[in-house]
Amino acid sequence: MFLKKGDKVRVMRGKDAGKEGTVTKVLQKTDKVIVEGVNMIKKHEKPSTLNPQGGIVDKEAAIHVSNVMLLDPESNKPTRIGKDVKDGNKVRIAKKSGAAIDK
Repeated sequence: MFLKKGDKVRVMRGKDAGKEGTVTKVLQKTDKVIVEGVNMIKKHEKPSTLNPQGGIVDKEAAIHVSNVMLLDPESNKPTRIGKDVKDGNKVRIAKKSGAAIDK
């Protein structure tokens, strides 16, 4: 999986194409990510101690990794990801600008 929690991504396919957000959770087994403010669904919840009223709640649903692209830290445009070794450490780099994604 090439994405990590905290990465800024843009949705390229689906009903939310063009929207941008931050990855809040990575689901390794299913190759999906949850992006903040993207792919919102309505979930019916029973009353509980945390939500005594219950009702309909908006939540972010998972989106497949193939439908999102990482944003280049320099140009803020979608880019593919490469890997490089700098100072003995593996880092992810943006293919468009060559900028390091991991600090």
